Amino acid sequence: MHQKLHVSALLTICCLAASHYVQAQSAGRQYSLGFYQPMSDSSGYHSSLRDYMVQPNFELPGDTARKRSWWHRKLFREHLLEFSGDDYDFYASFLPDFQVGHSNRNGTTWLNTRGVVAGGRIGKNLTFYTEFYENQGKFPLYVDAYARATKVIPGQGQWKTYNTDAFDFAYASALINYKAGKHFNFQLGYDKNFVGDGYRSMLLSDVPFNYPFLKIVANVGRIQYTTMWAQFIDMRYPKASYDNGYRKKWGVFNYLDWNVSKKISVGLFGGVIWQDSDSSGKRGFDVSYLNPIIFLRPVEFSVGSADNAVMGLNAKYTFSRNSALYGQFLLDEFKLKEVTNGDGWWGNKFGGQLGFRSNNIFKVNRLNILTEVNAARPFTYSQRTTLNNYGHYNQPLAHPMGANFVEWVNIADYQYRRWFLRGQIMLANYGQDTTGTNFGKDIFKSYETRTLEYGNSIGQGLSTNLLYLQGTIAFLLNPKNNMRLEVSVIRRQERNDAWRSNELIFQVGLRSSFRQLYYDF
Repeated sequence: MHQKLHVSALLTICCLAASHYVQAQSAGRQYSLGFYQPMSDSSGYHSSLRDYMVQPNFELPGDTARKRSWWHRKLFREHLLEFSGDDYDFYASFLPDFQVGHSNRNGTTWLNTRGVVAGGRIGKNLTFYTEFYENQGKFPLYVDAYARATKVIPGQGQWKTYNTDAFDFAYASALINYKAGKHFNFQLGYDKNFVGDGYRSMLLSDVPFNYPFLKIVANVGRIQYTTMWAQFIDMRYPKASYDNGYRKKWGVFNYLDWNVSKKISVGLFGGVIWQDSDSSGKRGFDVSYLNPIIFLRPVEFSVGSADNAVMGLNAKYTFSRNSALYGQFLLDEFKLKEVTNGDGWWGNKFGGQLGFRSNNIFKVNRLNILTEVNAARPFTYSQRTTLNNYGHYNQPLAHPMGANFVEWVNIADYQYRRWFLRGQIMLANYGQDTTGTNFGKDIFKSYETRTLEYGNSIGQGLSTNLLYLQGTIAFLLNPKNNMRLEVSVIRRQERNDAWRSNELIFQVGLRSSFRQLYYDF
Protein backbone atom coordinates (compact mmCIF):
# COMPACT_ATOMS: atom_id res chain seq x y z
CA MET A 1 0.00 0.00 0.00
CA HIS A 2 2.35 2.69 1.39
CA GLN A 3 2.73 5.71 -0.94
CA LYS A 4 0.80 4.23 -3.90
CA LEU A 5 -2.40 6.15 -3.13
CA HIS A 6 -0.61 9.50 -3.35
CA VAL A 7 1.03 8.51 -6.64
CA SER A 8 -2.39 7.48 -8.01
CA ALA A 9 -3.79 10.90 -7.21
CA LEU A 10 -0.90 12.54 -9.08
CA LEU A 11 -1.44 10.28 -12.10
CA THR A 12 -5.15 11.15 -12.08
CA ILE A 13 -4.39 14.87 -12.24
CA CYS A 14 -1.95 14.28 -15.12
CA CYS A 15 -4.55 12.29 -17.04
CA LEU A 16 -7.13 15.06 -16.81
CA ALA A 17 -4.72 17.36 -18.63
CA ALA A 18 -4.75 15.29 -21.85
CA SER A 19 -6.71 15.12 -25.26
CA HIS A 20 -6.24 13.76 -29.21
CA TYR A 21 -5.93 10.56 -31.17
CA VAL A 22 -5.57 9.30 -34.69
CA GLN A 23 -5.81 5.53 -34.95
CA ALA A 24 -2.69 3.55 -35.76
CA GLN A 25 -2.37 2.65 -39.40
CA SER A 26 1.05 1.02 -39.45
CA ALA A 27 1.17 -0.83 -36.14
CA GLY A 28 1.01 -4.57 -36.61
CA ARG A 29 1.62 -8.02 -35.22
CA GLN A 30 5.26 -8.68 -34.57
CA TYR A 31 7.33 -10.67 -36.99
CA SER A 32 9.13 -13.69 -35.59
CA LEU A 33 11.98 -12.33 -37.70
CA GLY A 34 13.11 -8.81 -36.94
CA PHE A 35 11.52 -6.66 -34.29
CA TYR A 36 8.56 -4.34 -34.02
CA GLN A 37 9.32 -1.04 -35.76
CA PRO A 38 6.62 1.62 -35.53
CA MET A 39 7.17 4.99 -37.12
CA SER A 40 8.70 7.46 -34.70
CA ASP A 41 6.45 10.46 -35.38
CA SER A 42 3.77 10.51 -32.65
CA SER A 43 1.36 12.87 -34.39
CA GLY A 44 -0.60 10.28 -36.36
CA TYR A 45 -1.04 7.23 -34.15
CA HIS A 46 -0.24 5.61 -30.80
CA SER A 47 2.77 3.32 -31.14
CA SER A 48 2.90 1.97 -27.58
CA LEU A 49 -0.29 -0.12 -27.74
CA ARG A 50 0.20 -2.63 -30.53
CA ASP A 51 -2.70 -3.35 -32.83
CA TYR A 52 -2.71 -7.14 -33.24
CA MET A 53 -5.54 -6.96 -35.80
CA VAL A 54 -3.38 -5.33 -38.49
CA GLN A 55 -0.61 -7.28 -40.17
CA PRO A 56 2.31 -5.36 -41.72
CA ASN A 57 2.86 -5.39 -45.46
CA PHE A 58 6.21 -6.04 -47.07
CA GLU A 59 7.03 -3.83 -50.02
CA LEU A 60 8.47 -6.20 -52.57
CA PRO A 61 9.45 -5.74 -56.19
CA GLY A 62 6.19 -6.16 -58.05
CA ASP A 63 5.51 -8.38 -61.00
CA THR A 64 1.72 -8.07 -60.94
CA ALA A 65 1.71 -6.98 -64.56
CA ARG A 66 2.94 -10.41 -65.57
CA LYS A 67 0.58 -13.37 -65.56
CA ARG A 68 1.50 -15.99 -63.02
CA SER A 69 0.18 -19.49 -62.50
CA TRP A 70 -2.13 -20.36 -59.62
CA TRP A 71 0.70 -22.31 -57.95
CA HIS A 72 3.12 -19.39 -58.22
CA ARG A 73 0.62 -16.92 -56.77
CA LYS A 74 -0.30 -19.16 -53.83
CA LEU A 75 3.32 -19.97 -53.00
CA PHE A 76 4.80 -16.48 -53.38
CA ARG A 77 2.09 -13.80 -53.41
CA GLU A 78 -1.21 -14.79 -51.84
CA HIS A 79 -2.94 -16.65 -49.05
CA LEU A 80 -4.02 -20.18 -49.88
CA LEU A 81 -7.64 -18.98 -49.87
CA GLU A 82 -8.72 -15.41 -50.62
CA PHE A 83 -12.26 -14.15 -51.16
CA SER A 84 -13.50 -10.58 -51.36
CA GLY A 85 -16.78 -8.78 -51.80
CA ASP A 86 -18.25 -5.34 -51.23
CA ASP A 87 -18.98 -6.06 -47.58
CA TYR A 88 -16.61 -8.90 -46.70
CA ASP A 89 -13.07 -10.27 -47.02
CA PHE A 90 -11.79 -13.70 -46.06
CA TYR A 91 -8.37 -15.38 -46.13
CA ALA A 92 -6.87 -18.63 -44.88
CA SER A 93 -3.36 -20.06 -45.04
CA PHE A 94 -1.30 -23.05 -43.96
CA LEU A 95 1.49 -22.02 -41.56
CA PRO A 96 4.38 -24.50 -41.44
CA ASP A 97 7.30 -24.10 -39.07
CA PHE A 98 9.76 -26.90 -39.81
CA GLN A 99 13.23 -26.64 -38.30
CA VAL A 100 16.19 -28.93 -37.81
CA GLY A 101 19.41 -28.08 -36.06
CA HIS A 102 22.17 -29.10 -33.71
CA SER A 103 23.13 -28.13 -30.17
CA ASN A 104 26.57 -28.95 -28.82
CA ARG A 105 24.84 -29.82 -25.50
CA ASN A 106 21.65 -31.57 -26.64
CA GLY A 107 22.44 -33.10 -30.01
CA THR A 108 19.96 -32.86 -32.86
CA THR A 109 17.15 -30.37 -32.36
CA TRP A 110 14.00 -30.11 -34.43
CA LEU A 111 10.54 -28.54 -34.60
CA ASN A 112 7.51 -29.83 -36.50
CA THR A 113 4.70 -27.25 -36.43
CA ARG A 114 1.57 -27.37 -38.57
CA GLY A 115 -0.45 -24.21 -38.24
CA VAL A 116 -3.45 -22.64 -39.92
CA VAL A 117 -4.71 -19.07 -39.87
CA ALA A 118 -8.03 -17.65 -41.02
CA GLY A 119 -9.36 -14.13 -40.83
CA GLY A 120 -11.25 -11.42 -42.57
CA ARG A 121 -13.77 -8.62 -42.45
CA ILE A 122 -17.57 -8.54 -42.24
CA GLY A 123 -19.02 -5.19 -43.14
CA LYS A 124 -17.00 -2.06 -42.49
CA ASN A 125 -16.51 -2.47 -38.77
CA LEU A 126 -16.02 -6.14 -37.84
CA THR A 127 -12.67 -7.88 -38.34
CA PHE A 128 -11.42 -11.21 -37.00
CA TYR A 129 -8.69 -13.82 -37.11
CA THR A 130 -7.96 -17.21 -35.58
CA GLU A 131 -4.86 -19.39 -35.54
CA PHE A 132 -4.14 -22.96 -34.48
CA TYR A 133 -0.77 -24.70 -34.07
CA GLU A 134 -0.01 -28.38 -33.50
CA ASN A 135 3.62 -28.91 -32.49
CA GLN A 136 6.24 -31.49 -31.65
CA GLY A 137 9.81 -30.53 -30.99
CA LYS A 138 13.15 -31.14 -29.34
CA PHE A 139 14.83 -27.94 -28.15
CA PRO A 140 18.30 -26.73 -27.19
CA LEU A 141 19.28 -27.76 -23.67
CA TYR A 142 18.58 -24.42 -21.95
CA VAL A 143 15.03 -24.30 -23.41
CA ASP A 144 14.53 -27.98 -22.58
CA ALA A 145 15.55 -27.36 -18.97
CA TYR A 146 13.26 -24.32 -18.71
CA ALA A 147 10.30 -26.26 -20.11
CA ARG A 148 10.81 -29.15 -17.69
CA ALA A 149 11.16 -26.81 -14.72
CA THR A 150 8.10 -24.66 -15.51
CA LYS A 151 5.98 -27.30 -17.32
CA VAL A 152 5.43 -24.88 -20.23
CA ILE A 153 7.06 -24.19 -23.59
CA PRO A 154 8.01 -20.47 -23.55
CA GLY A 155 4.95 -18.49 -24.71
CA GLN A 156 3.14 -21.60 -25.97
CA GLY A 157 1.59 -23.31 -22.96
CA GLN A 158 1.70 -26.75 -21.39
CA TRP A 159 3.36 -29.78 -22.95
CA LYS A 160 3.32 -33.56 -22.78
CA THR A 161 6.19 -35.95 -23.43
CA TYR A 162 6.92 -37.02 -27.01
CA ASN A 163 9.40 -39.85 -27.72
CA THR A 164 10.96 -39.51 -24.22
CA ASP A 165 13.25 -36.57 -25.13
CA ALA A 166 10.88 -34.18 -26.97
CA PHE A 167 7.66 -32.26 -26.36
CA ASP A 168 4.15 -32.33 -27.80
CA PHE A 169 2.03 -29.17 -27.44
CA ALA A 170 -0.77 -27.28 -29.16
CA TYR A 171 -2.33 -23.86 -28.81
CA ALA A 172 -4.71 -21.45 -30.48
CA SER A 173 -5.26 -17.69 -30.78
CA ALA A 174 -8.35 -15.72 -31.75
CA LEU A 175 -9.45 -12.10 -31.83
CA ILE A 176 -12.61 -10.25 -32.84
CA ASN A 177 -12.49 -6.48 -33.27
CA TYR A 178 -15.54 -4.25 -33.67
CA LYS A 179 -15.14 -0.57 -34.47
CA ALA A 180 -18.09 1.31 -33.00
CA GLY A 181 -18.13 4.63 -34.80
CA LYS A 182 -15.23 7.05 -34.82
CA HIS A 183 -14.15 6.78 -31.21
CA PHE A 184 -14.49 3.21 -29.91
CA ASN A 185 -13.02 -0.22 -30.61
CA PHE A 186 -14.11 -3.38 -28.80
CA GLN A 187 -11.89 -6.46 -28.81
CA LEU A 188 -12.70 -9.94 -27.55
CA GLY A 189 -9.72 -12.21 -27.71
CA TYR A 190 -7.71 -15.20 -26.62
CA ASP A 191 -4.25 -13.87 -27.34
CA LYS A 192 -1.49 -11.66 -25.95
CA ASN A 193 -1.00 -7.93 -25.35
CA PHE A 194 1.94 -5.55 -25.27
CA VAL A 195 2.35 -2.02 -23.88
CA GLY A 196 5.49 -0.11 -24.81
CA ASP A 197 7.74 1.18 -27.58
CA GLY A 198 10.65 -1.20 -26.99
CA TYR A 199 11.64 -4.78 -27.59
CA ARG A 200 10.77 -5.65 -24.00
CA SER A 201 7.99 -4.25 -21.83
CA MET A 202 8.24 -3.73 -18.08
CA LEU A 203 4.48 -3.00 -17.93
CA LEU A 204 2.67 -5.73 -19.89
CA SER A 205 4.31 -7.92 -22.54
CA ASP A 206 3.55 -10.76 -24.94
CA VAL A 207 6.02 -13.13 -23.25
CA PRO A 208 3.58 -15.60 -21.60
CA PHE A 209 0.91 -17.88 -23.03
CA ASN A 210 -2.40 -16.62 -24.44
CA TYR A 211 -5.28 -15.64 -22.16
CA PRO A 212 -8.92 -14.52 -22.61
CA PHE A 213 -9.60 -10.78 -22.47
CA LEU A 214 -12.09 -8.05 -23.27
CA LYS A 215 -10.61 -4.74 -24.33
CA ILE A 216 -12.19 -1.34 -24.94
CA VAL A 217 -10.14 1.30 -26.77
CA ALA A 218 -11.44 4.89 -26.83
CA ASN A 219 -9.92 7.51 -29.14
CA VAL A 220 -10.57 11.21 -28.57
CA GLY A 221 -8.33 13.88 -30.04
CA ARG A 222 -4.75 13.19 -29.01
CA ILE A 223 -5.83 10.67 -26.38
CA GLN A 224 -6.11 6.90 -26.58
CA TYR A 225 -7.60 5.30 -23.48
CA THR A 226 -7.67 1.51 -23.07
CA THR A 227 -9.30 -0.70 -20.47
CA MET A 228 -8.83 -4.46 -20.49
CA TRP A 229 -10.20 -7.24 -18.30
CA ALA A 230 -8.39 -10.58 -18.46
CA GLN A 231 -8.32 -13.98 -16.80
CA PHE A 232 -5.02 -15.69 -15.99
CA ILE A 233 -3.97 -19.19 -14.93
CA ASP A 234 -1.97 -20.10 -11.83
CA MET A 235 -0.37 -23.51 -12.33
CA ARG A 236 1.47 -23.60 -9.00
CA TYR A 237 -1.20 -23.01 -6.37
CA PRO A 238 -3.01 -26.22 -5.33
CA LYS A 239 -6.17 -26.87 -7.32
CA ALA A 240 -9.45 -26.21 -5.55
CA SER A 241 -10.78 -29.41 -7.12
CA TYR A 242 -10.02 -31.72 -10.02
CA ASP A 243 -13.15 -30.55 -11.86
CA ASN A 244 -12.17 -26.88 -11.70
CA GLY A 245 -8.65 -27.41 -13.04
CA TYR A 246 -5.92 -24.86 -12.42
CA ARG A 247 -6.65 -21.92 -10.14
CA LYS A 248 -7.71 -18.73 -11.91
CA LYS A 249 -6.95 -15.09 -11.24
CA TRP A 250 -8.28 -11.88 -12.75
CA GLY A 251 -6.60 -8.77 -14.05
CA VAL A 252 -7.81 -5.33 -15.04
CA PHE A 253 -5.59 -2.79 -16.81
CA ASN A 254 -6.01 0.87 -17.71
CA TYR A 255 -3.68 2.63 -20.13
CA LEU A 256 -3.94 6.28 -21.16
CA ASP A 257 -1.65 7.36 -24.00
CA TRP A 258 -1.33 11.08 -24.80
CA ASN A 259 0.39 12.38 -27.93
CA VAL A 260 1.50 15.65 -26.38
CA SER A 261 3.06 16.81 -29.66
CA LYS A 262 4.63 15.38 -32.80
CA LYS A 263 7.75 14.62 -30.77
CA ILE A 264 6.47 13.63 -27.33
CA SER A 265 4.06 10.94 -26.17
CA VAL A 266 3.33 9.93 -22.59
CA GLY A 267 1.39 6.91 -21.36
CA LEU A 268 0.04 6.21 -17.86
CA PHE A 269 -0.51 2.58 -16.89
CA GLY A 270 -2.32 0.91 -14.03
CA GLY A 271 -3.20 -2.69 -13.29
CA VAL A 272 -4.62 -4.91 -10.56
CA ILE A 273 -4.33 -8.70 -10.22
CA TRP A 274 -6.67 -10.51 -7.84
CA GLN A 275 -7.34 -14.15 -7.07
CA ASP A 276 -10.50 -15.86 -8.18
CA SER A 277 -11.14 -17.28 -4.73
CA ASP A 278 -9.75 -16.99 -1.22
CA SER A 279 -10.03 -18.71 2.14
CA SER A 280 -13.48 -17.22 2.80
CA GLY A 281 -14.98 -18.74 -0.33
CA LYS A 282 -15.32 -18.03 -4.02
CA ARG A 283 -14.82 -14.40 -4.95
CA GLY A 284 -14.93 -14.54 -8.73
CA PHE A 285 -14.94 -11.40 -10.82
CA ASP A 286 -14.90 -8.29 -8.62
CA VAL A 287 -17.45 -5.76 -9.93
CA SER A 288 -15.52 -3.02 -8.11
CA TYR A 289 -13.17 -3.05 -11.11
CA LEU A 290 -15.91 -3.00 -13.73
CA ASN A 291 -15.94 0.76 -14.36
CA PRO A 292 -13.62 1.27 -17.35
CA ILE A 293 -12.68 4.89 -16.58
CA ILE A 294 -11.79 4.62 -12.91
CA PHE A 295 -8.27 4.60 -11.54
CA LEU A 296 -7.51 1.23 -10.06
CA ARG A 297 -5.29 1.91 -7.07
CA PRO A 298 -7.85 3.99 -5.08
CA VAL A 299 -10.45 1.25 -5.65
CA GLU A 300 -8.06 -1.49 -4.53
CA PHE A 301 -7.17 0.58 -1.44
CA SER A 302 -10.77 1.42 -0.55
CA VAL A 303 -11.98 -2.19 -0.43
CA GLY A 304 -9.13 -3.13 1.92
CA SER A 305 -8.06 -5.97 -0.34
CA ALA A 306 -4.78 -7.84 -0.66
CA ASP A 307 -4.87 -7.42 -4.45
CA ASN A 308 -1.69 -6.69 -6.36
CA ALA A 309 -1.73 -3.16 -7.80
CA VAL A 310 0.97 -1.88 -10.15
CA MET A 311 1.40 1.47 -11.85
CA GLY A 312 3.68 2.67 -14.58
CA LEU A 313 4.79 5.32 -17.03
CA ASN A 314 5.64 4.93 -20.73
CA ALA A 315 7.27 7.82 -22.61
CA LYS A 316 8.77 8.47 -26.04
CA TYR A 317 10.66 11.42 -27.54
CA THR A 318 11.19 11.47 -31.31
CA PHE A 319 14.07 13.81 -32.09
CA SER A 320 13.99 13.01 -35.83
CA ARG A 321 11.53 11.45 -38.23
CA ASN A 322 13.00 7.95 -37.86
CA SER A 323 14.70 8.00 -34.45
CA ALA A 324 13.33 7.99 -30.93
CA LEU A 325 14.27 7.70 -27.29
CA TYR A 326 11.81 5.77 -25.15
CA GLY A 327 11.47 4.50 -21.64
CA GLN A 328 9.27 2.99 -18.94
CA PHE A 329 8.97 3.06 -15.17
CA LEU A 330 7.08 0.39 -13.25
CA LEU A 331 6.11 0.88 -9.62
CA ASP A 332 5.00 -2.20 -7.71
CA GLU A 333 5.44 -1.09 -4.11
CA PHE A 334 7.57 1.29 -2.04
CA LYS A 335 7.91 3.38 1.11
CA LEU A 336 9.26 6.87 0.55
CA LYS A 337 11.11 6.78 3.85
CA GLU A 338 12.81 3.50 2.94
CA VAL A 339 13.80 4.82 -0.48
CA THR A 340 15.40 7.95 0.95
CA ASN A 341 17.18 5.93 3.64
CA GLY A 342 18.94 3.94 0.95
CA ASP A 343 19.08 0.78 3.06
CA GLY A 344 17.91 -1.58 0.31
CA TRP A 345 14.57 -2.45 1.89
CA TRP A 346 13.06 -5.47 0.16
CA GLY A 347 9.66 -3.74 -0.37
CA ASN A 348 11.04 -1.02 -2.63
CA LYS A 349 9.88 -2.89 -5.72
CA PHE A 350 10.21 -1.12 -9.05
CA GLY A 351 11.75 -1.46 -12.50
CA GLY A 352 12.51 0.57 -15.58
CA GLN A 353 13.57 0.75 -19.20
CA LEU A 354 15.58 3.17 -21.32
CA GLY A 355 16.07 2.67 -25.04
CA PHE A 356 16.89 4.13 -28.44
CA ARG A 357 15.65 2.96 -31.81
CA SER A 358 16.12 4.20 -35.34
CA ASN A 359 14.65 3.17 -38.68
CA ASN A 360 16.50 3.64 -41.97
CA ILE A 361 19.62 4.60 -40.06
CA PHE A 362 22.52 6.20 -41.97
CA LYS A 363 19.89 6.86 -44.67
CA VAL A 364 19.96 3.17 -45.59
CA ASN A 365 16.39 2.10 -46.36
CA ARG A 366 15.13 -0.69 -44.05
CA LEU A 367 18.24 -0.76 -41.89
CA ASN A 368 16.94 -0.61 -38.32
CA ILE A 369 18.66 -0.66 -34.93
CA LEU A 370 17.59 -0.84 -31.30
CA THR A 371 19.53 -0.61 -28.06
CA GLU A 372 17.74 -0.98 -24.75
CA VAL A 373 18.46 -1.35 -21.03
CA ASN A 374 15.93 -3.02 -18.70
CA ALA A 375 16.15 -3.57 -14.95
CA ALA A 376 13.97 -4.64 -12.03
CA ARG A 377 14.76 -4.68 -8.33
CA PRO A 378 14.47 -7.90 -6.33
CA PHE A 379 10.93 -9.07 -5.51
CA THR A 380 9.29 -6.79 -8.11
CA TYR A 381 6.08 -8.38 -9.48
CA SER A 382 6.03 -10.97 -6.64
CA GLN A 383 3.35 -11.33 -3.98
CA ARG A 384 2.51 -13.40 -0.90
CA THR A 385 1.10 -16.15 -3.12
CA THR A 386 1.18 -16.91 -6.81
CA LEU A 387 -2.59 -16.24 -6.92
CA ASN A 388 -1.76 -12.52 -6.75
CA ASN A 389 1.61 -12.25 -8.45
CA TYR A 390 2.21 -10.61 -11.83
CA GLY A 391 2.41 -13.87 -13.75
CA HIS A 392 0.41 -16.22 -15.94
CA TYR A 393 0.95 -19.87 -16.87
CA ASN A 394 4.29 -20.03 -15.02
CA GLN A 395 5.74 -17.05 -16.90
CA PRO A 396 5.99 -13.34 -15.99
CA LEU A 397 3.49 -10.92 -17.49
CA ALA A 398 6.31 -8.43 -18.05
CA HIS A 399 10.00 -9.24 -18.59
CA PRO A 400 10.92 -12.92 -19.16
CA MET A 401 13.69 -12.75 -16.54
CA GLY A 402 11.25 -11.84 -13.77
CA ALA A 403 13.06 -9.56 -11.31
CA ASN A 404 16.49 -8.96 -9.72
CA PHE A 405 18.18 -8.37 -13.07
CA VAL A 406 19.68 -5.78 -15.38
CA GLU A 407 19.77 -6.40 -19.14
CA TRP A 408 21.26 -4.68 -22.17
CA VAL A 409 19.82 -5.84 -25.50
CA ASN A 410 20.95 -4.70 -28.97
CA ILE A 411 19.24 -5.64 -32.24
CA ALA A 412 19.84 -4.70 -35.86
CA ASP A 413 17.97 -5.92 -38.92
CA TYR A 414 18.08 -5.17 -42.62
CA GLN A 415 15.80 -6.03 -45.53
CA TYR A 416 16.85 -6.02 -49.17
CA ARG A 417 14.13 -7.15 -51.54
CA ARG A 418 13.25 -10.64 -50.21
CA TRP A 419 16.41 -11.02 -48.11
CA PHE A 420 16.47 -10.40 -44.36
CA LEU A 421 19.43 -10.13 -42.02
CA ARG A 422 19.12 -9.88 -38.24
CA GLY A 423 21.66 -9.76 -35.43
CA GLN A 424 21.18 -9.63 -31.66
CA ILE A 425 23.54 -9.18 -28.73
CA MET A 426 22.13 -9.41 -25.22
CA LEU A 427 24.05 -9.08 -21.97
CA ALA A 428 22.42 -9.58 -18.58
CA ASN A 429 23.29 -9.93 -14.93
CA TYR A 430 20.90 -11.45 -12.40
CA GLY A 431 20.97 -13.04 -8.98
CA GLN A 432 19.91 -16.67 -8.68
CA ASP A 433 18.81 -18.51 -5.57
CA THR A 434 20.73 -21.27 -3.90
CA THR A 435 19.16 -24.00 -1.77
CA GLY A 436 16.83 -22.55 0.85
CA THR A 437 17.19 -18.91 -0.27
CA ASN A 438 14.97 -16.36 -1.98
CA PHE A 439 16.86 -13.35 -3.33
CA GLY A 440 13.95 -12.05 -5.39
CA LYS A 441 14.43 -13.20 -9.00
CA ASP A 442 11.69 -15.84 -9.12
CA ILE A 443 8.41 -13.91 -9.01
CA PHE A 444 6.55 -17.18 -8.32
CA LYS A 445 8.16 -17.45 -4.88
CA SER A 446 6.37 -15.76 -1.99
CA TYR A 447 8.14 -12.60 -0.89
CA GLU A 448 7.45 -13.74 2.68
CA THR A 449 10.26 -16.29 2.18
CA ARG A 450 12.79 -13.53 1.45
CA THR A 451 16.36 -14.04 2.64
CA LEU A 452 17.13 -10.39 3.42
CA GLU A 453 15.01 -7.62 4.93
CA TYR A 454 17.55 -4.88 4.12
CA GLY A 455 20.60 -4.61 1.91
CA ASN A 456 18.80 -5.87 -1.20
CA SER A 457 20.21 -4.86 -4.58
CA ILE A 458 20.02 -5.98 -8.20
CA GLY A 459 22.14 -9.07 -8.84
CA GLN A 460 22.15 -10.26 -5.24
CA GLY A 461 22.33 -13.96 -4.53
CA LEU A 462 24.35 -16.14 -6.90
CA SER A 463 25.42 -13.38 -9.30
CA THR A 464 25.11 -14.74 -12.85
CA ASN A 465 26.16 -13.26 -16.19
CA LEU A 466 24.38 -14.15 -19.42
CA LEU A 467 25.59 -13.57 -22.97
CA TYR A 468 23.17 -14.30 -25.83
CA LEU A 469 24.25 -13.88 -29.47
CA GLN A 470 22.07 -14.65 -32.49
CA GLY A 471 22.55 -14.14 -36.20
CA THR A 472 19.81 -14.91 -38.75
CA ILE A 473 19.54 -14.78 -42.51
CA ALA A 474 16.27 -15.48 -44.30
CA PHE A 475 14.78 -15.41 -47.77
CA LEU A 476 11.12 -14.42 -47.87
CA LEU A 477 8.91 -16.66 -50.01
CA ASN A 478 5.44 -15.26 -49.35
CA PRO A 479 4.78 -11.89 -47.66
CA LYS A 480 1.14 -12.74 -46.86
CA ASN A 481 2.05 -15.39 -44.28
CA ASN A 482 5.74 -14.50 -43.74
CA MET A 483 6.85 -17.86 -45.15
CA ARG A 484 10.61 -17.94 -45.47
CA LEU A 485 13.72 -20.09 -45.67
CA GLU A 486 15.82 -19.31 -42.60
CA VAL A 487 19.26 -20.08 -41.17
CA SER A 488 20.30 -19.01 -37.67
CA VAL A 489 23.23 -19.44 -35.31
CA ILE A 490 22.91 -18.88 -31.54
CA ARG A 491 25.53 -18.80 -28.86
CA ARG A 492 24.39 -18.71 -25.23
CA GLN A 493 26.84 -18.45 -22.32
CA GLU A 494 25.73 -18.41 -18.68
CA ARG A 495 28.29 -18.32 -15.85
CA ASN A 496 28.67 -17.68 -12.15
CA ASP A 497 30.95 -18.80 -9.31
CA ALA A 498 29.26 -22.21 -9.08
CA TRP A 499 29.02 -23.33 -12.72
CA ARG A 500 29.36 -22.36 -16.36
CA SER A 501 27.19 -23.25 -19.35
CA ASN A 502 28.05 -22.75 -23.02
CA GLU A 503 25.67 -23.76 -25.78
CA LEU A 504 26.13 -23.31 -29.53
CA ILE A 505 23.05 -23.88 -31.70
CA PHE A 506 22.69 -24.07 -35.47
CA GLN A 507 19.25 -24.21 -37.09
CA VAL A 508 17.75 -24.24 -40.60
CA GLY A 509 14.08 -24.25 -41.46
CA LEU A 510 11.03 -23.42 -43.51
CA ARG A 511 9.14 -21.01 -41.28
CA SER A 512 5.89 -19.06 -41.39
CA SER A 513 3.51 -16.84 -39.33
CA PHE A 514 3.94 -13.60 -37.41
CA ARG A 515 4.34 -15.11 -33.95
CA GLN A 516 6.75 -13.45 -31.55
CA LEU A 517 8.32 -16.12 -29.34
CA TYR A 518 11.07 -15.23 -26.87
CA TYR A 519 13.95 -17.67 -26.39
CA ASP A 520 16.51 -15.00 -25.43
CA PHE A 521 16.54 -15.54 -21.68
